[in-house]
Amino acid sequence: QVQLAESGGGLVQAGGSLRLSCAASGRSLSSYAMAWFRQAPGEERGFVSVISVNGGLTMYADPVKGRFTISRDDAKNTVYLQMNSLKPEDTAVYYCAARRLVPRITEPYDYWGQGTQVTVSA
Repeated sequence: QVQLAESGGGLVQAGGSLRLSCAASGRSLSSYAMAWFRQAPGEERGFVSVISVNGGLTMYADPVKGRFTISRDDAKNTVYLQMNSLKPEDTAVYYCAARRLVPRITEPYDYWGQGTQVTVSA
């Protein structure tokens, strides 16, 4: 079992930055592709970004390309999402997720965190 815990969310003004962290426990993340999803009020949860095992491949949803950067530190068993130039439409609950070996931009994923709220004010 893998337990995931997100942190780093909060309230920020448009144009600002946040860095989300996803810390894992229970098992090493080194064999897992890691992703971030988000869910805004009244909307379905949607893909944000994914990073492959070893970090050699990253993918981003079009609305966040050029603004968000996903990274991983397997020594710390942690995945990050650096979010720059934030917009009000980025407001959502952000979830990290883990999937054995193969990255994908759609669910299902094997393990999920509880989510962290990001609110961007205009």
